[in-house]
Amino acid sequence: MVLLDGSSLTLDALGRIAHEREALGLADAARVRVRAARALVDHHAAGDVAVYGINTGFGSLAEVKIPHDQLASLQLNLLRSHAAGVGEPLPVPVVRALMALRANVLAKGYSGIREETLEALIALANAGLHPRVPSRGSVGASGDLAPLAHLALVVVGEGQLLGHANVPDALRAHQLAPMQLAAKEGLALINGTQASTAVLGLAVLDAARLARVADLACAMSVDALRGSIHPFEARIHAARPVPGQVASAANLFALLTGSGINTSHEHCGKVQDAYALRCAPQVHGSAREAIGFAHRLAEIEANSATDNPMVFADTGDIVSGGNFHGAPIALAADTLTIGMAQLATISERRTDRLMTTVESGLPPFLIRDSGLHSGLMMAHVTAAALTSEIKTLSHPAAADTIPTSAGREDHVSMSMGAALKAARVVELARLVISIELLAAAQAIDLLTPLVTSPTLARVHAEIRASVPMLITDRPPAPDIDAIAALAESGALERACPITLS
Repeated sequence: MVLLDGSSLTLDALGRIAHEREALGLADAARVRVRAARALVDHHAAGDVAVYGINTGFGSLAEVKIPHDQLASLQLNLLRSHAAGVGEPLPVPVVRALMALRANVLAKGYSGIREETLEALIALANAGLHPRVPSRGSVGASGDLAPLAHLALVVVGEGQLLGHANVPDALRAHQLAPMQLAAKEGLALINGTQASTAVLGLAVLDAARLARVADLACAMSVDALRGSIHPFEARIHAARPVPGQVASAANLFALLTGSGINTSHEHCGKVQDAYALRCAPQVHGSAREAIGFAHRLAEIEANSATDNPMVFADTGDIVSGGNFHGAPIALAADTLTIGMAQLATISERRTDRLMTTVESGLPPFLIRDSGLHSGLMMAHVTAAALTSEIKTLSHPAAADTIPTSAGREDHVSMSMGAALKAARVVELARLVISIELLAAAQAIDLLTPLVTSPTLARVHAEIRASVPMLITDRPPAPDIDAIAALAESGALERACPITLS
């Protein structure tokens, strides 16, 4: 069980909650903070002074005072009116991450929600009841209002669930009751960047795994193309100590050590390899730096209060601010996207070299009796198509803004669009690198009786357990998908006998 305390949730734990359905709980210290903040909200709700989000309208309607007897209706109407999302729903892992992130933010004690309402949100996640949250409709300020409103409606017994279950029936089946909201609780449930952060956080975890797989693919391609191991020597990278570059170079050197293929051309007289081989640590390392930047900001955001107004129980103040603005997440997501584009573009270039006899010294398109057979010709075309799409998606979403809410929200972040784009690019880059793995494994087979390093041989064997060598033409699509599944699941890393940085 992951205990939510508002300050210690890691992306790794978020991944377990999302993919392994690890249960959630509320830390005792968080309960104390939540109760204290709620007491302050109740005090203001009972008074006559206008306090935004408690007894006023929202956005450009903030100056409209709401009577005491309509405060509960105000909060329910907020959820209903803001559930304006469209498009395909977020998948279950993202919804689970979203639920955990919102609960963690509420646990910080700056939101003013009641403890029982927070517990109801946690109970939904633990029961496996996942709201249907449309993926489009957020501009990332005032947070991800529409996605979170779709989530919050299920807490009150409305909205939709993934799997098309009826919400009231599903709640009853799990002995859960819909919540009747009190003052500020609707706003507390929807004001924040948790949808953007959920999408980005899981994409960061996938990207980090893919960066290690990219090193595997590169090492196999370097060996298959009979490239040199020397550009990966530690002393070169110590002279330019970018951490990601140093780590990638160390991986490549370790993966290629002991290769019989490499030994066979040690004195061939070739002076330098192409950039796609020789500069791989620099490019892969830059992608790793982008991943690290996105990881740092996403993990900070996972443990940040992004409400408005914020409830400071220690001083008795309720203060309006702008922590809901998703600019940090938007910038992190765009940076991650560009980093993934680096991995994909250099991978596609290595695949292209493997296809070309003058570069590889192997049969055209890596198939014997080429001409009668087309081999991996179209697999490379697919890699080119995917890479071009990635380049198009790499235009930064954070560079855009558009005024909303009658001009009150006059600068918005587009963090949700940036995060969705980043997640899509990670998926596409995984396929590009899987095509490189398909080609490199085929090339290593064609070099028999020369053998690769013992380390890469294990990775090659893992691929061959799912995808046999190409002898005569067959559709490459299932092979690409099979290798992508190995990359996504971590199976290729587990097959590698060394721990990749």
